[in-house]
Amino acid sequence: MIGAGRVGTALGVKLREAGHRIVGVSGREGTADRAKRYLPGVPVVDAADAADVARLAGVVLIGTPDDRIEEACASLARAGAFGEGGHVAHLSGATSLQALGAARSAGAEVLSVHPLQTFPDVEAALARIPGSGIAVTALTEPAHALGERLATDVGGRPFRLADEAKPLYHAAAVFASNYLVATTALAEELFRKAGMDQPVDLFMPLQRATLDNIAAMGPALALTGPAVRGDAGTVARNLEAVARHAPAAVPPYIAMADVALDLAERSGRLSPEERAAVQEVLAGWR
Repeated sequence: MIGAGRVGTALGVKLREAGHRIVGVSGREGTADRAKRYLPGVPVVDAADAADVARLAGVVLIGTPDDRIEEACASLARAGAFGEGGHVAHLSGATSLQALGAARSAGAEVLSVHPLQTFPDVEAALARIPGSGIAVTALTEPAHALGERLATDVGGRPFRLADEAKPLYHAAAVFASNYLVATTALAEELFRKAGMDQPVDLFMPLQRATLDNIAAMGPALALTGPAVRGDAGTVARNLEAVARHAPAAVPPYIAMADVALDLAERSGRLSPEERAAVQEVLAGWR
């Protein structure tokens, strides 16, 4: 395993629990401590010896940051780490399999496995990998089958993802997770400006209920609020208050109102006349 960070380490633990043998790990600062704690007995090797260990492995997992995958793979290939019958996988949701071109040129099968989940630390990864969707991208049926087996062995739910779709898939994940956090931070700021000292504990049940509604009925039917109601007056008052207390939040409010209007109209819950009324208010703030 090259790059045993949060995700790589957790996958190593889960694969080991499933009966796979981890022949060695290599990585930057912190790798040795993580391996000692979570993968006791697994050799930790430096970059110079990584190719020797990789030659012993049936599958080489590259868990480096995205912009280092290609060089890590190429470095191992130059050292003769790959050959016919070998397999090389990276763990990125956004990076193409082209980054593993050096391994493929050496005769190895290439693939990627990407857990559709957020992992702030190894403990969270160990808890969350089981049950999570895991995107498997490959160029051949045997490589797909291997990726699906690895995903199943760690307790995940594998699904196939085309290589050319990875950037769009990752952008979707950014909306689903990263921008949810960003939106929550804005909400916290506005609640505080409204006079709430500890707002997160108070609005978290609202967010959890919203996600439950999405899971139960889908985004279109789960949508509530002034946009889906065509309540132009409330939107106007919202924007006036936001502009007065947190002007930087006006553009995000407008952008998300546009998305909500589109969703509401597509679902048949908002008439063209109601949409036009809200859009007229938004136009005055663009």
